[in-house]
Amino acid sequence: MATKKTDKTSFQADVLQSSKPVVVDFWAEWCGPCKMIAPSLEEISEENDAVAIVKVNIDENPDLAAQFGVRSIPTLMLFKDGQQASVQVGAAPKSKLVAWINSNLAA
Repeated sequence: MATKKTDKTSFQADVLQSSKPVVVDFWAEWCGPCKMIAPSLEEISEENDAVAIVKVNIDENPDLAAQFGVRSIPTLMLFKDGQQASVQVGAAPKSKLVAWINSNLAA
C-alpha cells in the first residue's frame, strides 16, 4: 500500500478511526530531510501491511501541525487505536524507521 496524503478534512477517518496503526509524516516541500526519508517511507508502506503511512503537508495544514505540537520536521507520529503512541523527530535511515515502527507495533 502506498503512502497517502491526508488533510484536516480526512485526518479523522485516515488516522484516528483507522483499524490499523498509522504513521503520520508531518513534512513540507522545502524540507530537505523530509525529502530524504520520503523514499524510505514509500518502501516501508509497500513492504509492511501492518501499518498505514499517511503524509501531512504542514504548509497546507498548519492547524494539524499545531494540534499535534509539531515544532520541527520531519516529525513522524505513530497512532494506535486513535491515540498517539510514539513520536520520531528528524530524518533517520530506513533501518531505524523500520525498527521504530516495529518496536511500537509490538508494544
